[in-house]
Amino acid sequence: MADGNDAREPDFDREFQPSYGEPVPVAPGVQRLTVNNPSPFTFHGTNSYIVGRASVAVIDPGPEDEAHFQALLAALKGRDVTHIFVSHTHRDHSPLARRLKEATGALLVAEGPHRASRPLFAGEVNPFAESADSDFRPDIEVADGQTIDGDGWSMTAVHTPGHTANHTAFALEGRGVLFSADHVMAWATTIVAPPDGSMADFMTSVEKLLSRDDRIFLPGHGGPVREPASFLRGLRAHRRMRERAVLERIRAGDRLIPDMVRAIYTRTDPRLHGAAALSVLAHLEDLVEKGRVSTEGAPSLNGTYFPA
Repeated sequence: MADGNDAREPDFDREFQPSYGEPVPVAPGVQRLTVNNPSPFTFHGTNSYIVGRASVAVIDPGPEDEAHFQALLAALKGRDVTHIFVSHTHRDHSPLARRLKEATGALLVAEGPHRASRPLFAGEVNPFAESADSDFRPDIEVADGQTIDGDGWSMTAVHTPGHTANHTAFALEGRGVLFSADHVMAWATTIVAPPDGSMADFMTSVEKLLSRDDRIFLPGHGGPVREPASFLRGLRAHRRMRERAVLERIRAGDRLIPDMVRAIYTRTDPRLHGAAALSVLAHLEDLVEKGRVSTEGAPSLNGTYFPA
């Protein structure tokens, strides 16, 4: 799920052919199937991945979509599905996992059930509550760094909170492949929307991935990130630029988030301004925590902000 983008953005790659319903080889022993659920938040749709050959794992089966479910079953025909990995519990990634488990007997693997990055403040409403798959429960709650072994493959969990509290990337051991889900995508920056998301957590997770030596990222939407280290550095710079832009707007006299969004996201699709406001709020939460911005009470979408 992505937010809006404007000038001085990372070197995004928006060339992508979804090939709906068809498994596409994207790495040795890895196929991608894309759900036909395009939107401003999902690009051309959600990517599911099949890892292995005779005995396989599926990563992020996707939303409740009958055509995609049938496409997955066709691609999996004649193969044993032992594990279903779920990167996070947004409704474009996890709901179909339950049907696939029923059809295959595979174990559900994830960091845990859906939860927010922080409790709701008094009077606060979670704007993305309907996007959460709150019914999801994994069979295996995988710890950070824990490896799950299959037939010819091993998958290690890399906890990457930020987009959601339970967001997890999965590293295909010995291949240099990281399934980065919605944390890092080639086509756009991901939305970080409080209270589900946390900008401080997101930036910590960026640094965590920078400490790795993965060769390629296969994300939850769009095509691969082929030079992960340089892309992550660009993403980090972009987020820091956005933080500076928020600080500059406050110093220039903007006090309300809608005014900051109009000034900062000048090239963004207006349909994404609500998501952009939540990203600004995420930055403001972090800036208030750091003591660089002040507000009365807890940071909120309707709050008034001042230089500290």
